[in-house]
Amino acid sequence: MERDVVMAAALEIFLVFLLLNLAAGLVRAYRGPTASDRISAVLLFGSTMVAVLLVLAQLHAEPALRDVALLFVMLAAVLSVAFAGLPTTPLGDADDPSPGEGPTPGPDGGAPPSPLQPQPQPRAARERP
Repeated sequence: MERDVVMAAALEIFLVFLLLNLAAGLVRAYRGPTASDRISAVLLFGSTMVAVLLVLAQLHAEPALRDVALLFVMLAAVLSVAFAGLPTTPLGDADDPSPGEGPTPGPDGGAPPSPLQPQPQPRAARERP
């Protein structure tokens, strides 16, 4: 019986520490000078929230809180991918060089043409009948 009381007290102390960590993350997200600082604080906030939910699930014997924590983990993964950005070229692109090769040089032997800039068309395609 005494072990349960000690464990409950330890979990409550840990919960207070996690809530202080959440407050520090919120301050950092608000004050962050760059977008990277802010997104790092938000990811820390998400991880800490998952820990808070898991501690509360153990403390109050509520297994449903574990499911909510799992949902937060999945949302944090989506947020990470959204912030990092998706690859600009699809996998298996035929124009993509094989790993280890460099970029394919442009027609004049210089840098490869940018996919974002319009490419010059042959003279015949520019003239209209």
